[in-house]
Amino acid sequence: MKEESSNNNPATRLTTVLFIIYGLALVWILLLKLGVQFSYMGTRSTNFIPFNEPVIFTGENFLNVLIFVPLGIYVGVLFTRWIFGKKLFFLFLLSLLVEGLQYLFRIGAFDVTDLMTNTLGGLIGLLVFSGLERAFRNGIKAQKFINFLAVPATALLILLLVLLKMNLLPVRYQ
Repeated sequence: MKEESSNNNPATRLTTVLFIIYGLALVWILLLKLGVQFSYMGTRSTNFIPFNEPVIFTGENFLNVLIFVPLGIYVGVLFTRWIFGKKLFFLFLLSLLVEGLQYLFRIGAFDVTDLMTNTLGGLIGLLVFSGLERAFRNGIKAQKFINFLAVPATALLILLLVLLKMNLLPVRYQ
């Protein structure tokens, strides 16, 4: 039983706010590179051969999948009127946009492997939400469960990004 989430629903308003925060974090991480100038910036490169590295699934590929899973979940929650294929195509287009902007603004390479792994992450997110909808037998209950998990996850993400930017973590990205 699929229930539509309306914009007047408090759960949908919370999901929308969490989605916007996630989207801003995604832009800051992927397009603004956390405000850091990396050595590869300023050049343009492309890779049209998927998984051209000897190791097919690297840590970077895993992170690309992982970072796009929430996007797929949010798309599943917020675009309930869209069919599954349209949602997946939307995720592909967003990934294509990110890769294209990285190339255009010389902040990264256009990499077909990234396009595929980003879209795979979004697909996994869509499937997670679909599974939760089935498990709860109610889209609104599934959405509330996602919000319950996403609020502390979003707070943790913001905290980690701030600590990383302030160089207060043992991880160095510069």
